[in-house]
Amino acid sequence: MSKFAAMFTGIIETTGRVEAVLPTGSNTSFWISSPVSRELKTDQSISHNGVCLTVEEVVNDQHRVTAIQETLSKTTLGQWQQGDLVNLERCLLLNGRLDGHMVQGHVDTAGTCVSVNKLPGSFVYRFRFPDSFAPLVVEKGSISVNGISLTIFDITRNEFSVAIIPYTYENTNIKQLRPGDAVNLEFDIIGKYALRQHQLQS
Repeated sequence: MSKFAAMFTGIIETTGRVEAVLPTGSNTSFWISSPVSRELKTDQSISHNGVCLTVEEVVNDQHRVTAIQETLSKTTLGQWQQGDLVNLERCLLLNGRLDGHMVQGHVDTAGTCVSVNKLPGSFVYRFRFPDSFAPLVVEKGSISVNGISLTIFDITRNEFSVAIIPYTYENTNIKQLRPGDAVNLEFDIIGKYALRQHQLQS
């Protein structure tokens, strides 16, 4: 049965905890416990650290999702371990406000945390990404980092910074990031379409 592709906003709803990691052939299933798990239904889409996954089973306060090899190879899900904290966002309602930016839950690549600086009233995180994605990173543009909608600044060829307010720091797993940690990156879909059009016309 076909269905519309889920869309997200990058505004994290809650965090969940990885309770079990179950490799099955080339796939891996995860059991996640969270405050919203009881409300989920099978076949529902939910963003896990920015990756759109389908709910396969719900038992009490836990739900199960599975990542295929393609997803495991392009995201950080293959590194998940029991006890890890995961950012969760249920899909956008058509009658809801778009408080972040349009996020598909289709991670483009993994990036690396370069530095974390605590400032009075905020935090500045710096990330490195593969050079091939440089055309999609623009000053004051949007990006999804582990599913969080953030605004880019201080760009170089393959690095950018984002500022994190205290609420986001306390209510997402970004507070656990340290230099060297991998993150999921999804670049702005509008930028991807614009780049593709330019490539076709060149």
